[in-house]
Amino acid sequence: MRDATNGKEIMQEIKADTGIDIDIISGMEEATVLYETHIADNLNTDKSYLYIDVGGGSTEVTLFADGQTIFKESFNIGTIRMLNEQVTEEQWEHMKWYIKTHVKDYQPLEAIGTGGNINKIFSLSKRKEGKPLPLELIKDYHKELSASTVEERMHLYNLRSDRADVIVPALQIYSSIMRWAGAEEIYVPKIGLADGLIRVLYGELSKK
Repeated sequence: MRDATNGKEIMQEIKADTGIDIDIISGMEEATVLYETHIADNLNTDKSYLYIDVGGGSTEVTLFADGQTIFKESFNIGTIRMLNEQVTEEQWEHMKWYIKTHVKDYQPLEAIGTGGNINKIFSLSKRKEGKPLPLELIKDYHKELSASTVEERMHLYNLRSDRADVIVPALQIYSSIMRWAGAEEIYVPKIGLADGLIRVLYGELSKK
């Protein structure tokens, strides 16, 4: 919706049909909303954490270190864009450069992943709550799932059709960022964008 040329027309149609107003937020606003999950409140201030949220249209990456946010960045690399071949080599190279450049002074670091795809992989892995997923396991799942069709993934892994297609590009994004950042493991807490939005909306309503 952010980049769609007919985004405003769609919003007007939805408003006319349902009475619902839609706000389209920028990638940086999305990264800020993710910060509102307050995930940083529970992190060890002696460590560095890279928070990765992969969506259909973009990927938000936030670095927490020394008890504060070092950077929040949004990249127009998402699962739907990848499936539609709308991500260029230049975009990949820019994300690679950005991650490697901005995390090099905050080693070692651990990754934190949110989004439906990484949550599904965590569920498939049968890992105990609070235990991280190794990068090698993410890469193994990517290789395994890439070798099967969407229909086979739905059958073999009990995936919905709208999950079976996007899970492969999602794993590519997670594993790439982890490699560039030097993160060997990724934690998967059950919080994400929706939790941050609830906090933001509650805060706005409380002021009224």
